[in-house]
Amino acid sequence: MPFVNIENTRLFYRLEGGDHRPVLVLSHSLGCDNGQWDIQTRDLLPHFRILRYDTRGHGATDVPPGDYTIELLGRDVIAIVDALGIGKFAFCGLSMGGMIGQWLGASVPERLTHLVLANTSPRMDSAAMETRRQTVLDGGMAAVVDAVMGRFFSTETLVRQDPDAASVRRTFLNIDPRGYAGCCAAIRDMDQTGLLSQIRIPTLIIVGDHDISTPWTGHGEVLAREIQNARLVHLPTAHLSNLERPRSFSSALADFLIPSSSDALAAGFQVRREMLGDDYVDAAIAKTTDFTREFQELITRSAWGTIWTRPGIPRRIRRLLALTTTAALGRWEEFRMYVRAGLEHELEPCDLKEVLLQVAVYAGVPVGNTGFKIANEEIEKACAPKSG
Repeated sequence: MPFVNIENTRLFYRLEGGDHRPVLVLSHSLGCDNGQWDIQTRDLLPHFRILRYDTRGHGATDVPPGDYTIELLGRDVIAIVDALGIGKFAFCGLSMGGMIGQWLGASVPERLTHLVLANTSPRMDSAAMETRRQTVLDGGMAAVVDAVMGRFFSTETLVRQDPDAASVRRTFLNIDPRGYAGCCAAIRDMDQTGLLSQIRIPTLIIVGDHDISTPWTGHGEVLAREIQNARLVHLPTAHLSNLERPRSFSSALADFLIPSSSDALAAGFQVRREMLGDDYVDAAIAKTTDFTREFQELITRSAWGTIWTRPGIPRRIRRLLALTTTAALGRWEEFRMYVRAGLEHELEPCDLKEVLLQVAVYAGVPVGNTGFKIANEEIEKACAPKSG
C-alpha cells in the first residue's frame, strides 16, 4: 500500500491519473477518509492527476497519540507531495480539509496554484470541540455518530437512506477514537482568522446553505470577506456538500480549476480528433473546399471547441447524448459515425443497447429498429478479425 513516513507516522495516500496532468490534492472532512472524494475523483480524472490521502488519525494512516494541530496536519500534506516529487498543486479541502487548506494558502503559497475551501471555517466553537473530543474518548465513535450524521447530511438525504451517507457512517464508526480526538484538538485550538488576509492565490469558497456546522454567518462570510478576490459558490446542502450535490460540486471545481482555451478552433480540432479519430478528421479536412471552410471552422470552433470542451459532463456521456439526439432526429449518417467512433474508443455494445432502448421508448419503435440495425452492423465490423 502507498505510504509516506514522517517522524515515525505512516501517511496513506492514493495518486491517480496521467503523469502529464496538473496535480489536484483532495483533503477530507473530520470523521471521513479519502473515499469521501470518490465521485469528484471520477469526474476530474480526465483533467488532473489526483492525490487523495487519509489525514493522520483517520483511515489507513497511523494514529499517533496526543493532540494534533492544524499546522501539523498541513505539514503532513507537504511531506506527502515532497515525497512524490510534486512541486506545485491545486488544493481542495472540505471542513477540516479546508482548515488545512487555509494554513497551506497562508504558509506555503508558492506551492499552490489554486485553493478551494469548502464548508469550512477559520475558527470553531472550542468548547463544543472539546466536548466532542472527550465524548469519543469515553464512549467511542458510536457515542456521537447520530449527531454527526445529522450535521453531515440533510434530513431528506438520511431519510431516503442514501448509499453515500451509509458509506460515510460506516467509515465514521471505524475511525480510531484516539485519532478523531487528536483532530478534534487541532480544530479546538485553531484560530486562523488572522491568516486569511495572507492568502493571495486564486481561492474558491463553497458554502452549504443548510450547513449547521460551518454556516455562512460567522464562518463562510469571514472567509469571503478576508480572502482577497475569493470566488464564492453557494450550494443547497448540509455539511458534506460534495456528497449531497456531487455534480454541482464537481462542476464548481472544474469551472474554477480548468482554464478555458484561448483558441477555440485549435481546441476544437484536438477534441474532434480525440472523439472521432484522426482518419475521420483527416478525411474531412481533405474534403474541405474554399466554399465549405468557414462552415467547417464554425462547427469545429462552436461545437467541438466550446461545447465538447466543457468539463461539466464527461465526454463518455456526451457521446451517449450525441447518439441519442442523432437517432431521435433520424440523422443516421452522423449516428453511424458516432457509433463507430464510440466503439473504437470508450463505448461498448451494452452502452449502445441502453441508448437505443431509451430512444425506442421516447422516439418510437421504428427509430429504435433502424438504430439497432446500424449499431449491429458497426458492432460486427468492430469485432471482425483484423486481416494481416
